[in-house]
Amino acid sequence: MNRFALTVSGGIARVTESALGPYQTAVIRIGFSATWLLFLLREFPHRQEMYGPDGPWDWDLAQQLTGLNGAFTALMWTDGRVWFEAVYALALLSSALLLLGWRTRAMSVLFMVGVLSLQNRSVFMGDGGDNVLHLMSIYLVFTRCGRVWSLDERRVRLAREPRARGERVTDRTGPVLWAVLGAVLVGVTVAGRLDGDPTVPVLLWGVWLASALWWVVGRRAKSAEPRILLDVIANIVHNGALLVIMTEACLIYATAGWYKIQGSRWQDGTAVYYPLHLDYFSPWPALADLMSFSGTIVMLVTYGTVIVQVAFPFTLFNRRVKNVLLVAMMTEHAVIAVVLGLPFFSLAMIAADSVFLPTSFLHRLGGWAARARGRLFPRGGPSLPAQRDRRTAEDAERAHVGFTT
Repeated sequence: MNRFALTVSGGIARVTESALGPYQTAVIRIGFSATWLLFLLREFPHRQEMYGPDGPWDWDLAQQLTGLNGAFTALMWTDGRVWFEAVYALALLSSALLLLGWRTRAMSVLFMVGVLSLQNRSVFMGDGGDNVLHLMSIYLVFTRCGRVWSLDERRVRLAREPRARGERVTDRTGPVLWAVLGAVLVGVTVAGRLDGDPTVPVLLWGVWLASALWWVVGRRAKSAEPRILLDVIANIVHNGALLVIMTEACLIYATAGWYKIQGSRWQDGTAVYYPLHLDYFSPWPALADLMSFSGTIVMLVTYGTVIVQVAFPFTLFNRRVKNVLLVAMMTEHAVIAVVLGLPFFSLAMIAADSVFLPTSFLHRLGGWAARARGRLFPRGGPSLPAQRDRRTAEDAERAHVGFTT
C-alpha cells in the first residue's frame, strides 16, 4: 500500500512540477507549422481559387454551410478581396513565427485561427493530412511548446544573467502584443463576428485573460506562491494536451488499420496496387510501375501497412518495438510523399508521429543541428543550440518560458 501511495504521489508530482516532453512538443510545433507554411507558399498562386472569392465554393455557399455547422472562419466576416489577402498573410506570418518559436503562446493562437479560417472556408479542399493539422492546431494552443528550440527560450535564457545580477529586465513586446490582440478580440466580439459555435471564442478569450493574469501575477505578486500555482496549472494543461495529442495519433492509426482489415482489397493483399496506377496519384509513373511489378512486393506492403497501423498503439508499452514501428511508419509516409505525390499529408503525419520520438534521439538531433550551425557560423563561438543541448534534462525542464504571449 505504501509503495502504491508513493507511486501515485510521484506521478502527481511529475505531472504538476514540470511540462513533460519539451523536445517532443517543440518538434511537433516545428513540424505542423512548417507543413502549413510550405502548403500556403506552394498554393500561393492558387489561393484565390482554393479559398478566396474566385473559388467554385463561393462565399454564399460557404456562408450557408457555416451557418448550419457553426464552424469558425474569419473569412466569413466579409467577402472583400483585401480581407482575404490579409487573413492569408496572417496565416503565413503566424506559421513562420510559430516555427521560429517567437511568442509561441500568441502565435499558436493565431496559427489556429489561420488554419481554421482557411480550412473551414472551403471544406472540400482538404484531405486526411488537413484533418490532422486542423485538430493539432487546436491542441498546440494548450501546450508549452516554446520551452526549447525557440526564440522564446533564447530570450528567457539571455535575460537570466541580468536578473541574477539584480538588473531589471522589462519585456515591452509581450504587453504590446497582448493589448493589440485584445483590442481586436474585443472589436470582433462586440461586432458579433464570434457568434456560432462558442468553442473558439471561449478559447480565444480564455488564453487572452490567462495571459493577462500571468503577467499581473509576475509583476505584482509579493510572494512566489501565486506564480507557482499558475505554473502548476500550466503544467497540468500542457501535460493533458500532450496526452491528447498522443492519443489522437494512436486513434488515427488504429482506426485506419481496423477499417483496412474490413476491406476486401486489403484482405487479399492487392490494395496498394490500385492507387499506384491512378493518374491523380502517379506523379512518377515509372516509379509506381517499379514498385508494383511484383505481386509479392505489393502483398507484403499491403499486409505490412495494416499490421503496423493496427499494432502501433499496443507497442507503446515496449520502447524498442515502438521505435522500430515508428521508423517504419515515418518511412512509409516519406514513400507516400514521393510515390503518390502527397507531400503535405505525409509531413502532417510525420509531425504527428514525432511526439513519440525518444528524447535521447532528439538530443542527438539538436547536437547535429548545432554542429551544422557551427560550420555555417564559425565565428560565433559555441552555438546557442550546442549550449542548450549540453544542459541536463532537468535544466531543460526548468527553462521557464511560461504562459507569456
